[in-house]
Amino acid sequence: MDTLTVEELDDRMVVTLRRPEARNAINAAMVRELHDVCARLEDDPKLLLLAGADGTFAAGADIAELRERGRDQALRGINSRLFDRIARLPLPTLAAVDGYALGGGAELAYACDLRLASPSAVFGNPEPGLGILAAAGACWRLRDLLGASVAKQVLLAGRRLDADDAVRLGLVAEVVPAGELIKRAHALLDRMAKSGPLALRLTKLVADAPGGHPVTDDLAQAILFESDDKRARMDAFLAGSAATGAWSSGRRGEPDTGGSAATGAWSSGRRGEPDTGGRS
Repeated sequence: MDTLTVEELDDRMVVTLRRPEARNAINAAMVRELHDVCARLEDDPKLLLLAGADGTFAAGADIAELRERGRDQALRGINSRLFDRIARLPLPTLAAVDGYALGGGAELAYACDLRLASPSAVFGNPEPGLGILAAAGACWRLRDLLGASVAKQVLLAGRRLDADDAVRLGLVAEVVPAGELIKRAHALLDRMAKSGPLALRLTKLVADAPGGHPVTDDLAQAILFESDDKRARMDAFLAGSAATGAWSSGRRGEPDTGGSAATGAWSSGRRGEPDTGGRS
């Protein structure tokens, strides 16, 4: 691939945006290659980690290409269809944002299920300054993520969110030193990878369903209740198997696990957090 570096592991795919001469701006070639990535993940579902090379996530869409696009290209939804496809991938997606995530780069990050950031991360949507709007999801994803007021500050008033803003507002889960960002992202994926893949897939599907409805929850749970994975995991938990990684809060009034199935709790390496698996 010309614009991406792709590493495929047993349970995840790591995709790095790599157009250093353009600060990883999203051009037509990158769109095509990201569609290829989506096709692979739809055929063989895995977790996805998205990152940017050389201290920038993606500084926007390619302005030279946007300058030449007209009505017909806009109606094709070149970027928006891609980001919708990423948002609908079967298993969770994680954006590790170092440096700028602006314009289309921000919209790509918004389309992911979770985001981590380095202290230098900056999110923004300056499209109106170029006479266009953020038409690849920001106008509604940002509202859903942060609420209408903050979304309008970003979209209408040109506010940029730095890493402190992003973690305070809940746009990112955590701010991590740049040198540890990818390691921490893998640790978060390790945590998710311990869950049943079908359970993750259906949980994401239900969580993303518009409006929400108890029947949706019931139908998804009915599928999971009949799965071999559910029975194997619960049998192992009830047997006190170390393979379950029982959770423990260690807080007053809550059960201390000590690996005991009788507690009904899950243990972690750190108090109150699941064990990440210690990925190096």
